[in-house]
Order: sequence, then structure tokens, then C-alpha cells
Amino acid sequence: MRRRLALAILALPFLTAACGGGGGGGSATTVTTPAPLPTSFNVQPCLDQVATPGFTVANLVIPDTLKLDLSKPTGFPNGRRLTDPVIDITLAYIFIDLTKHSPMALANLPLDPPANDVPFRADFPYLAPPQGNPPGLTPGPAGATYNFRTDPPEMYVRVDRMGMPAVATALIGTSAKSEYNDDNPSDDATRKYVSEIQNDLTGLTNALADDFVALGFQLCAKGA
Repeated sequence: MRRRLALAILALPFLTAACGGGGGGGSATTVTTPAPLPTSFNVQPCLDQVATPGFTVANLVIPDTLKLDLSKPTGFPNGRRLTDPVIDITLAYIFIDLTKHSPMALANLPLDPPANDVPFRADFPYLAPPQGNPPGLTPGPAGATYNFRTDPPEMYVRVDRMGMPAVATALIGTSAKSEYNDDNPSDDATRKYVSEIQNDLTGLTNALADDFVALGFQLCAKGA
């Protein structure tokens, strides 16, 4: 997540240069200094804004699960397809005003590659074949050459919720990550982590607000 934000920030001078006028002509340019942004924000409007019909952003991130309604069209945040830019969409939900911008606004920035470098499969396991020549693999039907583990569930340790993209990564602070990942969505439903999410989102917004505004986005957060 933070890598993509960094790419957007690094791209800002190039986008500005592309939009600005060139030299020459001797004409003067009037520069209007924008009003300074607040140094602290209230992020509750971001959590309250409607992400998809029937769901606020808070509904999507608490509890931390990926929702799927089979009666509705598929595609993130109703499930997720391999091609869905899930991190970019999640960033749009938690940072920008969805009444002014599309949830695809960040995904449409000219920063990400247009597609996976190797086409996805049409059948299981759907992911693209491994590149190179991994040892022990021989040509065969899709999935046939993979050595899937058969260990019982108790042999595995959860290291990340892997629920709603970017929630455990970005909205839970370092000191709470282990406890959060050890807990379950039923614990989220008790509002156990609401303050943690609000505080971390506030810190990120305070730090990144000027960068989003410089890229032309209107924030969902309001000056505190």
C-alpha cells in the first residue's frame, strides 16, 4: 500500500510538469498560494461515507472480512477477482471523497502496469504459471504439477487476517498487529478495534493529506 502511495507522490512533479506551460514568450504568470491545509483531520466522515449500495466504508473494514453477495455482480468489494486493483480501491475508500471521485480514481493514475505480466489461467488454480523452471515441476494440466500441502489445520499459524485488503496492514498500528491478527472477525464486531482504526487512519491522513490534494483529490476527512 505505502509503495503505491510513494509512487503517486514521486509522480507528482512529472504530472505537474506535463500540465504546466513551457518557458518563453516573456509572459508573466500569476501564482495563487493555496490556503494551508489543516494539520489534523477528523476521519469519521471517511468511515461513514457510502462505499457501495448498503455499505459504508466502516461496514467494509469492520469486521475485517471480504464480503460476497451472490445475488450481486462480482468484483471488489463484492468478492475480488485477480484483476481487481483492490489496494487502490481501498485507498480511495479511506482517503478521498467518493461523492467527488470514483472509487477507481487512484487505480486510474498512470502508475500501475496495465495487466499482469503473464496472463492468468482460465481454470484452477487461475494464477499465472510460475516463470522460469522451478525444480520438480514437469509439464502437465493446470494445477497438476503443484505439490499442495495436506498438513492438518493445527499445523498452521495465522500471520495475517487476509480479509479486507490493507486493513491489517495499514489501519492497525504496529503495537496492535499481533493481537489483531490473532483475533477473529467476531472480535471486530464488538468494536474492539474501532479506536485503533480511527487513530491510525487519522495519523495517515495527517501525514498524506497534502500529497492527495496536490494530486487533485478532495479528501473525505474534514479539518479537526
